[in-house]
Parts: sequence; C-alpha cells; structure tokens
Amino acid sequence: MQADAPRACRFGRRWYLNNESWHPSVPPFGEMKCILCWCVSGETHCQRQECPPSACASSATRDNPCCAKCRGECSP
Repeated sequence: MQADAPRACRFGRRWYLNNESWHPSVPPFGEMKCILCWCVSGETHCQRQECPPSACASSATRDNPCCAKCRGECSP
C-alpha cells in the first residue's frame, strides 16, 4: 500500500503547500498581519498572534502593531 502525499490547502483563491504558512488577506481589509495561517495535511489552521498580558492603565503606543505597549504609566 502506498502512502498518499500530504495534501495542499485552499484558502480563498490560492493554494498552499503542506506546512506552508501565510498571513490571510480578507477583503476589504487586506492582509491580516496579526493572524498566521498554515496548512497541515489539507487542513487550514489560523491563529491570532498572542501578546503578553498588559498591566497598563492604557495602551496607546505600539511597537508591534499586533500588541499594545505601555506608554509609561505601568507599575513595575
């Protein structure tokens, strides 16, 4: 018996190879850089970037566009 080759994934109008990863594009918003998708044996899996918990009162300044960064009012 011959094993089947890993299957590709279809996401939107594009095909992705097994173990390939990408940032999805969602009209009308465009590429979603805070979300990463990957293909595993023909199944698409997506996950939002995880950010460390913030102990700040407000989070206005951002170094990483996906995660908020404290402005300076955080307690140590």
